[in-house]
Amino acid sequence: MKKIVLTIALMAAIVNVAQAQWMRVWQGEETTRYSMSDYPTIPYDAAGSTLTFGEDSYSTAEIDSITIINPVTISWTNEGATVDIPEGVEGVTATIDGGNVIINNVNTWSEQEFILQGSSSAGSLVYRGAFKTKFHLNGVNLTSVDSAAIDIECGKRIDVILEAGTENSFADPSTRPNVTDDETTNGEKAAFYCKGHMEISGGGSLTITGNYKHALVTKEYLFLKRTVGSVTIAKSVADGIHCGEYFMMNGGALVLKNIGGDGIQVETKDKDKTEEELNGQFIMNGGSIDLTMSAPSTKGIRLDDDAYTELVDGKMVEHKATVVPEMYINDGTITVNLTAKALGAKAIASDGNFTIGTSETSPTINIDLYADWDTNEERATGLKATSTLLIAGGTTVVNAIGDNARGVRAYKLRATGGSLTVTNTGDDSQGIKLDSIFISEGGTVKGKFRYK
Repeated sequence: MKKIVLTIALMAAIVNVAQAQWMRVWQGEETTRYSMSDYPTIPYDAAGSTLTFGEDSYSTAEIDSITIINPVTISWTNEGATVDIPEGVEGVTATIDGGNVIINNVNTWSEQEFILQGSSSAGSLVYRGAFKTKFHLNGVNLTSVDSAAIDIECGKRIDVILEAGTENSFADPSTRPNVTDDETTNGEKAAFYCKGHMEISGGGSLTITGNYKHALVTKEYLFLKRTVGSVTIAKSVADGIHCGEYFMMNGGALVLKNIGGDGIQVETKDKDKTEEELNGQFIMNGGSIDLTMSAPSTKGIRLDDDAYTELVDGKMVEHKATVVPEMYINDGTITVNLTAKALGAKAIASDGNFTIGTSETSPTINIDLYADWDTNEERATGLKATSTLLIAGGTTVVNAIGDNARGVRAYKLRATGGSLTVTNTGDDSQGIKLDSIFISEGGTVKGKFRYK
């Protein structure tokens, strides 16, 4: 049933909401936010069929709900932090110690929103809650001295909104006082940690520096929406981005550099241990990824299956994969540079299938790898698929330069559209190596083939 949910009644031709901070108009999962300072009055016609916000008009029959939001504002300076909890906000408490803020939210009946702003060279936020939440990054720059800069201990959907025109940054220290390697769980894993699934939107920018381990970790999926401005991983000792279940990107510019581990790693979960419909996918529908890798035996984009081994009664027991990972580069642009130091590294690797493009889309992938042979037994490789590599659209170019370099490694290669061009130079270098067959159904593939 369609309804309008307000803290005040819509009983007159003019709705007075001047005391509210924001109003959200919901149409299905889509929402538009309006500041009440900009719209102290909201007219709608006498018959109640339309509602007007400035130049935006809504048919009330198409509105699912309208919610009034009083956001909690957290502000930092180098002198400390302040938390403004408006009257009427229930279930939210704050503990402040200098620039370190702990928020506890026991509210499980409505979605609370938080505004993060200001700068601190000794600041951090720990959030604990059990309901979906929105965080608005409104020009917030935090460098923590003893923990993660942001630690979100909530297993639900977390919306991170990069407010348009703002620059935001998070960094953690290179050491964790009183924490051993065996204790680096949850927020200790990253400069920016989220226990749940994170959805990033908004036209601002976010820069993350992981001086201790990973830069950004989400225990469940990570989704970069079409409206994203830019996200930069400036440095990470381990992985740049480490997420569970799946990674999806519809837009924005993602840059990763100075990476000590993998650039983007997706951990596929056991199919019986997740409620998500998607699991084991890397899906790119738009935007750009620019990745530079210099660490040996790493992967720029890594998609693992859920196979594992464990010690049982003194014996190692192998558990076979229950999910076959799927990598889809449907659209957008990916640029990967494996430097000469990245011995044995892989630019993009899937423990399953790998599809580039569709009959209606045209992604662009450019990979350059420079990997002279040393003592490392692994070959530096541009594209790797344990199962089938499908070229269905777009333009993919792999330049494998150096001794023992390899352009493509897959079980089977199939081309139905678009083009794949692979060049290789250097002693014992390889262009395209397959275990099985190459099937051409309309696509263009250029390169030197070798079969197992």
